[in-house]
Amino acid sequence: MSDQRDVLEVDVLFVGGGPAGLAGALRMTQLLEENKRAAQDQRLGEISIAVLEKSSEIGAHGISGCVLDPRALQELIPDFKEKGAPIESEVTSDDLFYFTGSGQIRFPLLPPPLRNHGNYVVSLGNLEKWMGGLLESTGAYVLPSMAAVEGLFDGERMVGVRTGDKGIDRHGNRKPNFEPGADVRAKITVLCEGVRGSLTKRLTPQLKLEEGRAPQIYATGIKEVWRMPQGRVPKGRVIHTMGHPLDSKTFGGGFIYGMDQDRWSVGFVVGLDYWNPTTDPHGLMQEFKRHPFVAKLLEGGTLHSYGAKAIPEGGYYSVPRLSWPGGLLCGDNAALLNSERLKGVHLAMKSGMLAAETAFDALRKGDFGAEAMAAYDRRVRGSWIWSELTKVRNFHGHTRMKKLAEAGVKPTTLEETQRRYDNARTFTKVNDVFHSGTKHDEDQPSHLLVADTDLCATRCKEEYGNPCQHFCPANVYEMVPDGPAGGVKLKLNPSNCVHCKTCDIADPYEIITWVPPEGGGGPNYLDL
Repeated sequence: MSDQRDVLEVDVLFVGGGPAGLAGALRMTQLLEENKRAAQDQRLGEISIAVLEKSSEIGAHGISGCVLDPRALQELIPDFKEKGAPIESEVTSDDLFYFTGSGQIRFPLLPPPLRNHGNYVVSLGNLEKWMGGLLESTGAYVLPSMAAVEGLFDGERMVGVRTGDKGIDRHGNRKPNFEPGADVRAKITVLCEGVRGSLTKRLTPQLKLEEGRAPQIYATGIKEVWRMPQGRVPKGRVIHTMGHPLDSKTFGGGFIYGMDQDRWSVGFVVGLDYWNPTTDPHGLMQEFKRHPFVAKLLEGGTLHSYGAKAIPEGGYYSVPRLSWPGGLLCGDNAALLNSERLKGVHLAMKSGMLAAETAFDALRKGDFGAEAMAAYDRRVRGSWIWSELTKVRNFHGHTRMKKLAEAGVKPTTLEETQRRYDNARTFTKVNDVFHSGTKHDEDQPSHLLVADTDLCATRCKEEYGNPCQHFCPANVYEMVPDGPAGGVKLKLNPSNCVHCKTCDIADPYEIITWVPPEGGGGPNYLDL
């Protein structure tokens, strides 16, 4: 048991093995390959690339709707089909329905943002696994089960990250298998942690990345994949819904996508700026599946997998500064998502590619300062990423004012839904967590840090009714009896956590901080 930290030196480090990090690393390998054919005096020497990923393997934490706009993928890998990209289906039909409590109305004309001709239904996790395999074949380092917990700095310049220690028990003591986290040092560090990245959250005030920007707006998405009897699923069918079970003050809607091999991708998204503190995104998803239209589609099927994630919906006005000396910010981590089109994967991939181009130029010049890194901000704003975000910059606020004339049904509460689960089509949070494949070492410190649990039992209970037990889609937070006087206390179930980050966002007192658990822990998503 040693205190000595391993040190890995690389040239370019991508923190996060999602679409942004993988696309960025792949683009970097392409640029280096092209550079080998350049004139001798213009060639770089050996350049090392690494991707850190907190999950047990690339793709294990990957979750998205996902109807993929292939624009970035085509730019990165023009022959992606020939190379075996795991495409479920090209989109074959598009529908938008308004749900009432017992029926539905099909929109005769589809709004242009929801037209998906030329797009593809995919599993993001499977796409990430495929991209990870391509990257490994280039000789780049792909390092799973390593969670970045701290930024390394030399003065104002970022020079890498420190990964989390392993082998610490729940009381903070070292176990026999204790292993200190490694320092991964890099000339350029690209943060691609996904929405509400824990390291990015720590660094944002220090680097003043959000100065002058609008506050971020978030939603939480719940998704399930269902296996159906043969011939029941028209692959490539895309359905979006609005209305029931949401009320007129709550933003969100449902989606149903036809996958290959007779599987439905079914999900529900709820804006986290809802008015009712007992709003339960998981419960609303279960209520969505009770609607006769959805229930008929799922009849005879079995639940295959479950997951959840937060979604950054602030868009154009919420995009932070994307660079600092030695560092860049990509993907959901940078609020690069088009909430009108319900798409962010293509923007994440393109941002990673632009980060790679910026890193390549910086390596050639040997300049990693603020101005050299700011070329990335300029690249993003000069690309189709910015054109797309500019067009929809007022979408979310506009729909807030319009309210979409929805159904007027109060959000489903925890108590209402739990009484009605049938464990055939609707499931408790605990049962759904089982279908997420989530595993954590039980004997480790909680990765959910609650600054003041007394506040939970008093002020939060009185003012909000302890919303954590409602907004968490994995039953991590429970209020349990405490003493004979009728008091309550917070009980944490961190091993249930599916890493959606909702608690870090929706807690009204901002006393919950999500930090990475021991590397390799968390969900093991299948086909999400």
